[in-house]
Amino acid sequence: MFATVFYWCVVVAACAWSLAKHENGNLWIFAIINALGLIALGILYWIYSSQDNQWYWFASKQLDIAGLVYVFYFYIVWVVFQAIAGITKKSTINLTTKPTEDTQFLMGTVCTIKVNNKNKSAALDDGLDRIKKLADEITINQKGSEVDKINAEAGKKPVKVSADVYDLCKKAYYYSQNSHESFDMAIGPITSLWRIGFPDAHKPTQKQIDTRLPLVNYLNVKFNDAERTVYLTRKNMKLDLGGIAKGYITDQVKKVLVKDGVTSAIIDLGGNVYVLGPSPTNHSNWTVGIQDPKKSRGTAIGSIPEMNKTIVTSGIYERYLKVGKTVYSHLMDPKTGYPFQNNLMGVSIVTKNLVDGDALSTATFDKGLEKGYQYIEQKRGTDAISITKDKKVYVTSGLKNKFKLFKDSGYKLAQIKTR
Repeated sequence: MFATVFYWCVVVAACAWSLAKHENGNLWIFAIINALGLIALGILYWIYSSQDNQWYWFASKQLDIAGLVYVFYFYIVWVVFQAIAGITKKSTINLTTKPTEDTQFLMGTVCTIKVNNKNKSAALDDGLDRIKKLADEITINQKGSEVDKINAEAGKKPVKVSADVYDLCKKAYYYSQNSHESFDMAIGPITSLWRIGFPDAHKPTQKQIDTRLPLVNYLNVKFNDAERTVYLTRKNMKLDLGGIAKGYITDQVKKVLVKDGVTSAIIDLGGNVYVLGPSPTNHSNWTVGIQDPKKSRGTAIGSIPEMNKTIVTSGIYERYLKVGKTVYSHLMDPKTGYPFQNNLMGVSIVTKNLVDGDALSTATFDKGLEKGYQYIEQKRGTDAISITKDKKVYVTSGLKNKFKLFKDSGYKLAQIKTR
């Protein structure tokens, strides 16, 4: 029984050392692994107890098999445990509840980055620089941007663009193909007609919409991978990548922060939020608020616990035009040339990549409550919180046990009625 006693002495010592070294050591994981191992060893003991084999370490120059199993098993378990504890420690070391942060008005919206690692102010600067660089290349309303150049050469010639813009355009094309006509990267002729969000916003005539609507067709956007060019084949076509641009930029900022060694941060680009790593408060999930679509940015109706996820919220009251009693949002339907008209007031998408969330929120708005719910349920690793104009909240299956509705929010949870 020497091997048994020796094994447990080492285990106790190892656990004590781990508690001292790793404040969040996840010992329960170690305990589960250990229990499974003991079951296996019990089976081995039962097999060997029926033979003349005795449980000792070494005797008469013969290696005791059970003792060898103990040593090998402990080594494997210890390596696994230390890997888990090491990863946890690496992600939580040098965190502070007083983050280094900066807020700037970029791309027509408020952009905030909060870094919770100590001595990482340079990473914050790198992240903001990345936003500025991409905004200069992508923004449709900025004269001289690469997207502006593509639009200016519509029907004339292909335009060579940077790797970032080319990548974004290819992603926009992909979502245009796979959204079932809910998203179209060539929506520019319509958005530039309504100009919702600008001082000169107005409701166009039906004739004006009918004239421009045929130009909205992503199939007329051509790519040359070898030359890295983008070409709009029809004159007066326009790209408008606003539907996924913020998400793409946020994803790029996340990559910059991770490259700079940041393990805990919040990136918020006008409602496109990414929570990186653990919260410095509890070294676990962040508590992320879900925006009230009828109130100012930062007012939540509920919350969800998340880590290394993005929450993208779109609402009809973010940017809108009111004509009489009708409210027209900035979210345009590429099939009709009008803003989406249904009972949805706000949609929050929860997924891993912000660029996915951007495109999916637009697609969900177009499909309405029931079809939008079904659409998201088919997307692996993606969930949605849909808020209707009658102040009801619907959550997809992956969030039903996670979403917490605030009692004083004025909203109530509801379920999709299955037919």
